[in-house]
Amino acid sequence: MLLGATDTQAAQAVDVPALALARGVGVSRVDHEIYLVAVGRMARTSARLAVIALEKNASRLSPQELATGWAGVALAASMTLSPDAWGYWQKSAGALLSQDQLQWKSRIALRQGDWKSVRATIEAMPPQLRADPTWTYWLGRALAAESGASHEQAQALFARIADQNSFYGQLAMEETGRQVSIPLPGRALTPAEIAPMAANPGLRRALKFFSLRLRFEGTREWNWELRKLSERELLAAAEFARQNGILDRMVNTSERTRTEFDYTQRFPSPHNEILQPTVQNLGLDRAWVYGLIRQESRFIIDARSGVGASGLMQVMPATGQYVAKKIGLTDFVQAMLTDLRTNILLGANYMNMVLASADGSQPLASAAYNAGPGRARNWRATLNGPMEGAIFAESIPYAETRSYVKNVLANATNYAALFDNKPQSLKARLGVVRPGGAGNQLP
Repeated sequence: MLLGATDTQAAQAVDVPALALARGVGVSRVDHEIYLVAVGRMARTSARLAVIALEKNASRLSPQELATGWAGVALAASMTLSPDAWGYWQKSAGALLSQDQLQWKSRIALRQGDWKSVRATIEAMPPQLRADPTWTYWLGRALAAESGASHEQAQALFARIADQNSFYGQLAMEETGRQVSIPLPGRALTPAEIAPMAANPGLRRALKFFSLRLRFEGTREWNWELRKLSERELLAAAEFARQNGILDRMVNTSERTRTEFDYTQRFPSPHNEILQPTVQNLGLDRAWVYGLIRQESRFIIDARSGVGASGLMQVMPATGQYVAKKIGLTDFVQAMLTDLRTNILLGANYMNMVLASADGSQPLASAAYNAGPGRARNWRATLNGPMEGAIFAESIPYAETRSYVKNVLANATNYAALFDNKPQSLKARLGVVRPGGAGNQLP
């Protein structure tokens, strides 16, 4: 779109869509394209005004152009989980949809329980996008919802992505009749296999960088050395990282293996002597807590985010202050957030608070921990009835939070399998997310 438009026209359609819409639809192709872009941009801030503008000039647009305009409105409405989104998608029939539009139409179709539309929309995706595990899984589910030969097609799709190291891999595994279990470890590493890692100049340089708190440089040096290592050597390098307390590199390095696995490297449980009594006292699921920590900080004790979250559990200063007051930690000061015991105490208590506010739903509570309870409440408020946890997670509007929730719960399922030494169900952990009241107004 916008080929042939002047820079001023294009900028106005994108940055000040109200002005572009006020001029109405011109006579040229470029004028029509500018108008449609402005409709889509306006829909991001006011779907109502975008709809008014589109309906006002519907007679001046071709059926294809009108459908394109509705697709722009539908995308914006979908990303706020508007109850009108599905109706807008119906009006966009015939539009050539972008990849973002195809994905959001699929998500809204999932929320509607319209499996026929889910299948049709995913099948309209470009092959590379359709092959993504997300859409491979949901296409399989859509096929499984049909009768007849579609069941075999669905099982073939599930088998294609079934593994236990990803959210949709775990869900696909369950659709094939298996649950997540820890693979048998390979041969134990010998001191002779680990010794070369300690002598490796690149890994030693990386350790020096880490000791100087130059994490970026250390990570770059470490990763560069991994490119030439065999599977056994990767496991040995991961063990060397464990011996030196560089747990994020241990996890990252161990995750690179494809034929031999050590899940104690991939899913470590450090500081358990502090964490277990804390979560046990709160009645929290230890696997969920470790799954969240693994995603939040990769066990980097002094981790600090760009927005100021600190420590193992990435506790925000305001959150730390709030939780400390609630649990009677009267001597709390912000500097204590980097203290391991304090960070775990505050983070675990906050997890317990958001879980209670979410009525026990781990997907909803994980979303609240990442994006804030206010946003999670808003997403929950869009529900008209119980929703499958996987569909709720997939339709979270924020891409970062959507990925975060999936990773936390896939992590937690692996941790549960490791801790309990028996197969685990991600589907059971996801459960259903139900509509709820306002709940506690947590920060």
